[in-house]
Amino acid sequence: MLTWWLCVQFQKQGKDVERVKQRLAEIANYVDKFYRVLNIRVALVGLEVWSDADKCPVTQDPFNTLHEFLDWRKVKLLPTKSHDNAQLISGVYFQGTTIGMAPIMSMCTVEQSGGIVMDHSDNPLGAAVTLAHELGHNFGMNHDTPERGCGCRMTVDRGGCIMTPSTGYPFPTVFSTCSKKDLAASLEKGVGMCLYNMPEVKVLYGGQKCGNGYVEEGEECDCGELEECMNPCCNATTCTLKGNAVCAHGQCCEDCRLKPAGTPCRESSNSCDLPEFCTGANPHCPANVYLHDGHSCHNVDGYCYNGICQTHEQQCITLWGPGAKPAPGICFERVNSAGDPYGNCGKDSKGSFAKCEARDAKCGKIQCQGGANRPVIGTNAVSIETNIPLQEGGRILCRGTHVYLGDDMPDPGLVLAGTKCGEGMMCLNRQCQNVSVFGVHQCSGKCSGRGVCNNLENCHCEVHWAPPFCERAGFGGSLDSGPMRLAADSRVVAVAILATLLSLMGAGFLVFLKRKTLVRLLFTNKKTTMEKLRYSRTPPPTPVFTLIRLSWR
Repeated sequence: MLTWWLCVQFQKQGKDVERVKQRLAEIANYVDKFYRVLNIRVALVGLEVWSDADKCPVTQDPFNTLHEFLDWRKVKLLPTKSHDNAQLISGVYFQGTTIGMAPIMSMCTVEQSGGIVMDHSDNPLGAAVTLAHELGHNFGMNHDTPERGCGCRMTVDRGGCIMTPSTGYPFPTVFSTCSKKDLAASLEKGVGMCLYNMPEVKVLYGGQKCGNGYVEEGEECDCGELEECMNPCCNATTCTLKGNAVCAHGQCCEDCRLKPAGTPCRESSNSCDLPEFCTGANPHCPANVYLHDGHSCHNVDGYCYNGICQTHEQQCITLWGPGAKPAPGICFERVNSAGDPYGNCGKDSKGSFAKCEARDAKCGKIQCQGGANRPVIGTNAVSIETNIPLQEGGRILCRGTHVYLGDDMPDPGLVLAGTKCGEGMMCLNRQCQNVSVFGVHQCSGKCSGRGVCNNLENCHCEVHWAPPFCERAGFGGSLDSGPMRLAADSRVVAVAILATLLSLMGAGFLVFLKRKTLVRLLFTNKKTTMEKLRYSRTPPPTPVFTLIRLSWR
């Protein structure tokens, strides 16, 4: 489930605040409907109208507006209002043909999970489609260009699909096969870690309603409207549990009963993710947790950042296809020192391309070798090849890209934040910085060498150790993830221990009995022998044969 926050400039709708809010609610409902078919619920948790003044600079330059809005979200909005993504709907007409803009593969990140949308149509469906399109970029969806061969169940005259590079009327309302594949690939890489968390339903915008699919305060369950409810545990009319049902929703609810503690409910999705387990007390899987930023990726040469292991290798494959790999360091240094559209470290505060310092070169434009003859992400991506002479003779070919993916996406040819740029170093804000800035080593140090630190700075312990510090025997996991072993395992262990104790007690008792019997027999036989010896001396001596038999039991 995605929780999002909508901001709107108070410039349209006749200065009527209630009318603005009603329009925004309509837009949000459309977006939720579009994404339901992808098994994603988009829950609006906040809406604010900037009636007095803009809270960040909003101009006709979409790049600057996007940068300013995302910076305001990070610094001002996110620390006070919990949400996964924020979108600004603006009445300002952007330059050129741009009606929206959003960073690609940025969902759930602190820095870039958001976008800007121009309210370009009187019909709320128009803004909703643009907003869904920009959210798609946040999710990692690229445009449906002809060479991708995307399948769309709506013909062009009926609107086509949502991720079409340019949309018109009638507005598209469905996603293509390419969009679905892009989404699946992004989720597999770790994009969208926040989607697995359940929002606080008390803060959903629009108020409580039985039948909206969200279990709100006072409800035991909510399976949607009566005609769409297929849940055998929930009464759709009253939003209450049926009969003896204990639960109706969640990965830890089965046949209207809670699954035992320790039952796996969410596996690790990538080399930076951590698994979650049922607690035995809640029908929902615990909120998704992952390795602390700066932690080494599992089995991958890189570092975790926002639950993703970003590498130059993966980005080269994304741009150039299988067989692509990063170019040598000299390519990054030479090309990105230019400070032009083809080699840079992003843009400075004045909007000019910034030159990369030598230490930051691997955080600028990605430089690759191998792969396809041209970039595989669309016809708007062109190859920028640079031949660099070497001191020892010969030349080296560096392959960069200049991508015209449309007017709604920042340059995807730039190295992604979190990418390893040296030993113990990663790219942050176009600079190669030490991972120690995240405090990962201090955090892991408290886990007694038997666990790793998660993104909430708690220890995720190995299977036989207990949180919070992995210093005592236990069932693994963390305070956030649930126990790693089934509760039944503890009963098995207890039974095994009891059986062992009983066996030892039984063995000891048998030894005791055998020793007692042996002593008695030895004493009895000795007494009998002495008596016989004593009696044998009284009569006249005659040959006597005495047979003594010892019986062992």
